[in-house]
Amino acid sequence: MNYAIRVYKEYFNFAASHFVIFKDGTREPLHGHNYRVSMKGDALDLDSDMVFDFLDIKPIIREVCDSLDHKLLLPGDNANLKIEDGDTNWEIFPQDGSRFSIPKQDVLILPLSNTSAERLAIYLAKNISKLTKERFDFTFKTMEIEVEETRGQCAIYKLEN
Repeated sequence: MNYAIRVYKEYFNFAASHFVIFKDGTREPLHGHNYRVSMKGDALDLDSDMVFDFLDIKPIIREVCDSLDHKLLLPGDNANLKIEDGDTNWEIFPQDGSRFSIPKQDVLILPLSNTSAERLAIYLAKNISKLTKERFDFTFKTMEIEVEETRGQCAIYKLEN
């Protein structure tokens, strides 16, 4: 038998800017979203009559969301984006010839190929899973992370262990 928990709190959110880079190297204009996150975790049994304690998972999800809050999110693994380390700024060169110079404290370079909602869901799932394992020696059988960009528009990633 399978069991699951789902958590979705008002404070599972982050406001961030980004631009998606398309296959041909073109990009969206720089823009932002007020992202919302929810999580579903499955387990095969109930340990102490629970899948996992809500009081333990909520701070982890919030911590990962907070790490993305009020940042320009950039994909560190995209061949169509050149990012150079300046003294105080990141110098960002998309393939379209535009150039950005942004203070380092305002930028988060993610180990992703893009900053789409789908890729952000992968990032969130992997980080939530990692922290859950480190802090509680627990791994969900499967974890689904939903990232909502705008009301009624979301991406879902399912991490299987």
